[in-house]
Parts: sequence; structure tokens; C-alpha cells
Amino acid sequence: MGEITLEQQLKKMRDDWDERARENARYYVATGSAEWTDEEFFASGEKTVAEEILTDMGNICQGKPPGEMRVLEIGCGAARVTRALAKLFGEVHAVDVSGEMVKQAKDGLRDFPNAFVYQNNGTDLSVVPEQPFDFAFSSIVFQHIPSRDVILQYVCEVHRLLRPGALFKFQVQGCVGGDSADDTWLGVCFSEREADEMAHRCGFEPRYKHGAGEQYFWLWFFRR
Repeated sequence: MGEITLEQQLKKMRDDWDERARENARYYVATGSAEWTDEEFFASGEKTVAEEILTDMGNICQGKPPGEMRVLEIGCGAARVTRALAKLFGEVHAVDVSGEMVKQAKDGLRDFPNAFVYQNNGTDLSVVPEQPFDFAFSSIVFQHIPSRDVILQYVCEVHRLLRPGALFKFQVQGCVGGDSADDTWLGVCFSEREADEMAHRCGFEPRYKHGAGEQYFWLWFFRR
């Protein structure tokens, strides 16, 4: 296969995730089950929030009451985590590249008027209102993106929307291995050095890391 352009990558990301959403959205969002019930699916999102957010409220809230915080989520899928975020924080705005996923997310959030979901173009956050956000989060999303340029653009866009000092906590693929420009399931890998370089290029301070060299490589980027 010849060199793939950014436009082709973005189209493939949209098409692949739309197809996965139509086939079995909840399985592709969280592969722990092929037959999630509503209760089980959203409980798994509560578990993610309990493990990755409730254990880290000092870095996330920085003294601000959660109910007064505006939060951004990248890659909401079928709102598995979004719903749990909306229970905790005052306002949640979430994006996904897949229109099919966004439809399911909106359905799952129909009882949460403080949660807003948008289909974005897969590379920027121009669909999100330009208001200062207090925290940004992304889990099991960037590990599927087959382009470092796309991930870099997302990180810089999050920087644009966050207030100074706010945290962007997210996870990338940390495994060492070959990258494929057209694989929208196993995305590009990041070393510790590459993660730090990305932080500095986008105006963040890379304060903490966990899981380097593993599938779940967590990064704590604080906006300068």
C-alpha cells in the first residue's frame, strides 16, 4: 500500500468506527463483553472513573468543587465514561469521530442535561464551545489512532480549551512495536521521550507518567 494521506486516515477512522458502532458499539468501546446490558456497560464506566479520577481528585480539581467544573472528554464512544463524568462534574462536553457512536452516546445521556456530545472531524475540537475547561480526560481512545500527527493535534487543541494550570489526563499506546498508518484498532506507540516532546510542543508540563512500554500508558499533562 502507498503512503496514506491525513485525509485518507481521517476518513478511514470515521468509516471504521461507524462500522464498529453499527456492528456492536459497546463491545468495541469495551471489549470485556460482547453482550453488555445497560446496567453493566455504564457500571464499567463508573469503574473507570473510580479508578482513574476519584483516586486523583487533587490533581484534577485543584481545590475546585467538582460540581462547578466544566470537563472535556475526547473519544466518548457510546458514553460509557461520559455518563459517569456527568454524575460527578457540573458540565461535560464530549466528542467522537463516529456519527454512529455519537447517536448512541446521546441516547445514553438523554437523562443528563449537563452532558453535551458532538461529532468532530477527527483532528480538531472546533465543534466544542470556546469556554475555559477545568479538566480534560481520554481513556482507551488514542491507543487506536494510527497517526502521531492526529494525536499531537488533539493534544494542542485540548491545550487551547483548558484554563491555565488545568490537567489533561489521558492514555496512549505505550507498547513498543511497528506502527501502521491504516490500522485504526492498534494505533501508534509512544515512548516516554516522545510523550514528553509532545507535551512541550503543545504547551503542557508533563508532570507524571504511568505504564510506559505498556498498552495503557497514562500521561498527566498540565497546561502552562
